[in-house]
Amino acid sequence: MEIPAIHPNWARAPSSITEGYSLEMIAKDRPVLRAAASKIATETPIAITFLPNESMEDRVAAAVEVRQLGFEPMPHLSARRIASLAELEGALARSVAEAGVKRVFLVAGDPPQPAGPFADALSLLQTGVFERSGIRAVGIAGHPEGHPAMSQAECWQWLKAKHEDITARGMATLIVTQFGFDTAPFLAWLKELRGRGFDMPVRIGVPGPAGVKTLLRFAARCGVGASASVMSKYGISLTNLIGSAGPDALMNEFAEAGLATEYGPVRLHFYPFGGFERTVDWINAYAKAHDR
Repeated sequence: MEIPAIHPNWARAPSSITEGYSLEMIAKDRPVLRAAASKIATETPIAITFLPNESMEDRVAAAVEVRQLGFEPMPHLSARRIASLAELEGALARSVAEAGVKRVFLVAGDPPQPAGPFADALSLLQTGVFERSGIRAVGIAGHPEGHPAMSQAECWQWLKAKHEDITARGMATLIVTQFGFDTAPFLAWLKELRGRGFDMPVRIGVPGPAGVKTLLRFAARCGVGASASVMSKYGISLTNLIGSAGPDALMNEFAEAGLATEYGPVRLHFYPFGGFERTVDWINAYAKAHDR
């Protein structure tokens, strides 16, 4: 496993639960990224999502700005939304040349029918475009609470196939999981992952602070468990949807479980559902209050 290929910070053991976190943004978040930049550690990885209502031009411009501000861009590529091999090659070539991209994150995407020749992340990998372009690490999805279109056994099969293909092409694998509200599925999944012999770095998805209705909407869209008992532990009452909630309790439980030290290389990835700068402010406040 080539940890520095994922990010240089992975070569250092984290001293706290928040150290070495990554963030996610949409291309239109460039103004808020600029506003929050001084509050974010240099070289922090920032993933750029692949939304259907944003152009490739927007995504490349966002990656360029991430790099210019001193952070590490990690563009998403959604297989079923890419119309052709030429589109894939062009987007990747520009991202590498203009933003110095070294790492990408690949997903199949939501559309039931592909817009072009790519049905899933593995079909993107098999083009050979990434290693030819100098990409050093490839992120793939992890699903601690399962996948709506696959069995758990199929999830493990696909993870193994993608990891083996990435490795065979001379690149390193990073897993970024879906977000969740309960520590138990994450910890059980991490234990099984390591038990199956997978030693790659993992980023565990954490929902940033947001309005209750917003959190529930994203949970429903992404197939995340949101039972009354789980949500009450997270600070949300399903009978009172007013107000907002943050991941304080979730983070405390992760810290108590030794997430950063007991499960191999693991860091956090924040989904800023309630706003990018609001999430950054929350992370910094939590670190100040809890990290030693």
